[in-house]
Amino acid sequence: MIKLSDLGQVYIVCGKTDMRRGIDTLASMVKDKFNLDPFSGQVFLFCGGSQDIFKALYWDGQGYWLLYKRFENGKMNWPKNQDEVRELSPEQVDWLMKGFSIEPKISEATARNFY
Repeated sequence: MIKLSDLGQVYIVCGKTDMRRGIDTLASMVKDKFNLDPFSGQVFLFCGGSQDIFKALYWDGQGYWLLYKRFENGKMNWPKNQDEVRELSPEQVDWLMKGFSIEPKISEATARNFY
């Protein structure tokens, strides 16, 4: 398994992205919509509406890598805000790839029982 956080800082582009988009369109979206540098060596993650596939865009200094992954069982817990991009910690990237939320929440009942 490729560990995305080993490539560089990982950003998640929230909301749905048209998975038919290719390298040039995704790089343009990173630059124009979010004012980030697609040539920075950072990883940018995009997810489709079904939340069982994602693309990762990465510049290695010589060219772009476009990684595509489809989950056979389950879906990712992808943030919905279309106009947001978030910087993820390595732990959050791992959680996302395992289908967990990047913002784990503890219910009040669980927290009360814990203390």
